Amino acid sequence: MYKPHILGKNGEDIATEYLMQKGYKIIERNFYCKIGEIDIIALKDEYLVFIEVKTRSSNNYGVPSESVTKEKIKHLYRTARYYLYTRNLQNEFVRFDVIEVYFKNSEYKVNHIMQII
Repeated sequence: MYKPHILGKNGEDIATEYLMQKGYKIIERNFYCKIGEIDIIALKDEYLVFIEVKTRSSNNYGVPSESVTKEKIKHLYRTARYYLYTRNLQNEFVRFDVIEVYFKNSEYKVNHIMQII
């Protein structure tokens, strides 16, 4: 793995731990199909939550959530529809969130943005 992948994996691990501490039940990580990938799928209250994790060590290229473009949202939506269809979950309440993880030295900060769509 090269540095950006390691940073991203660490961010996903931190996001997963954060979600579990907030009472989310993690259903799946890194769901992949040919349409796209969803970093984390979790249950919270009555919602099935599809979560995109964005990790940065600086804001030189903007805040992490800015990289969730309209095109990325379209892929997330289509991937989630495929996930719901293949698991016969079409009647579930769903939500799309972004979790930003900021690393600075050995410390980190988590920002949870609920319902991007």
